[in-house]
Amino acid sequence: MVSVLSLKESPLALATDQYELTMAMGFWKNGLTNLDAEFHMFFRSLPFDGGFVMMAGLETLIDTLANYRFTPSDLEYLATLKDTAGEPLFEGAFLAYLEDFRFTCDLQAIPEGTVVFPNETLVRVQGPILQAQLVESLILNTLNFQSLIATKAARVCLAADGDPVVEFGLRRAQGLDGALSASRSAYLGGCDGTSNTLAGKLYGIPLVGTHAHSWVMIFDTETEAFEAFAHAFPNNCVFLVDTYDSLEGVSQAAEVGKKLRDRGHKMLGVRLDSGDLAYFSIEARRILDEAGLEGAVVMASNELDEYLIRSLKQQGARIGAWGVGTKLVTANGESSLGGVYKLAAIRKGKDAPWDYKLKLSEQTAKISIPGIHQVVRYVDGSGRFIADGVLDAGEDPKAVEWIVDPNDIHRTKFLRGFRHVEPLLVDVYRKGVPVYEPPPLVDVRERAKAQLASLDASHKRFENPHRYPVGISPRLNALREEMIRKFRMGKATAVAEAAK
Repeated sequence: MVSVLSLKESPLALATDQYELTMAMGFWKNGLTNLDAEFHMFFRSLPFDGGFVMMAGLETLIDTLANYRFTPSDLEYLATLKDTAGEPLFEGAFLAYLEDFRFTCDLQAIPEGTVVFPNETLVRVQGPILQAQLVESLILNTLNFQSLIATKAARVCLAADGDPVVEFGLRRAQGLDGALSASRSAYLGGCDGTSNTLAGKLYGIPLVGTHAHSWVMIFDTETEAFEAFAHAFPNNCVFLVDTYDSLEGVSQAAEVGKKLRDRGHKMLGVRLDSGDLAYFSIEARRILDEAGLEGAVVMASNELDEYLIRSLKQQGARIGAWGVGTKLVTANGESSLGGVYKLAAIRKGKDAPWDYKLKLSEQTAKISIPGIHQVVRYVDGSGRFIADGVLDAGEDPKAVEWIVDPNDIHRTKFLRGFRHVEPLLVDVYRKGVPVYEPPPLVDVRERAKAQLASLDASHKRFENPHRYPVGISPRLNALREEMIRKFRMGKATAVAEAAK
């Protein structure tokens, strides 16, 4: 079985939807394999009713594309597929063409750990249309999920307000691949560690974990259980205290903690996993302090999310560390980021002009933004983010005076007070050759923290966050409106002619 454990070794060209492959053969059959295309990945709405998304998953995508090809067994499988008449779905000559398939497109993306917003291009893919189309599902699957989890983690860590947060979700995650991706994304989003040992090995994430209720239950008393564990791990004791009676468990843990101290060791803390966490944490803190164990932390778990953490803090809970599992790794409250991948332009030859493409819809939010995009961020003198602009290729970002909401052309943002402009898209592949070295995950995590610090607090509220300004340049807006007008005028003319 192939999983994220072997992305760098196992080609995953079949990690695509079938319609990508049928279109690929359609391009091949009609002589369009070398038609150049420009595709954009973006999302339309913010998850969790929040104010931002944390970009994640780019390194995983790079690892997958680095070995993107069809294996002999892939082609053998495709050869077994039949159409509705019982004939081979894919021609033998097309499958032979796929034997030498390699990804040779240009790819630009916004780096991981960047806060991003609706309607701005997160990934640009430019190159032969057959290739650019085939990687659609892979890009969406990778970035949608990891960005969603990183966003949830960032929100949880904002609620924790500087307290350590540990991701405890392995046993509740959507499969092993989901668990590993979630652990990586949670760390990127701000969590301090994970219980997932395999994620610790693969990604260098600090590991946290001590014992379960079963450890306590095999001994005659909690004191015996805690002493036995302290004997085995004198420098790694966080005692789970709610197996029978939470506060009695804290008292017994405190006694063992004092014995550890007398032997030159330090009890790290206790963990509460049930009951009234606000009340129990206050009492646990009192018991520990009275025992002279002021440095021992009270840790809480049990179905936590950003809202419950915030509520517990408002209730005066004395919790110093948080273990967050199910509701983090499953992105509780949101099933998907909802990123999409749309064709924006084609050209018939390297020296030919680009022919911009537009997807229309009865819903304004689903009308795409044509063109060859650059995405920039306007930043003030204090480093605070002011707005993001989606511009047409070749535009000078500093010369753009305002941006237009693509969903409401009457809503504009004048770009005043910015000190400098940051391009957000970076080159990742040029003609299929990797030109971007992903930074270490710990550095990406620090970038995410810095990005959140530069985002105004109004955009980080959990309820009714202020909408961060993202818009397209007047030039791009005019182009888009003209394309919409021409299409609809042409359709109206066709209907009128047909009615005569």
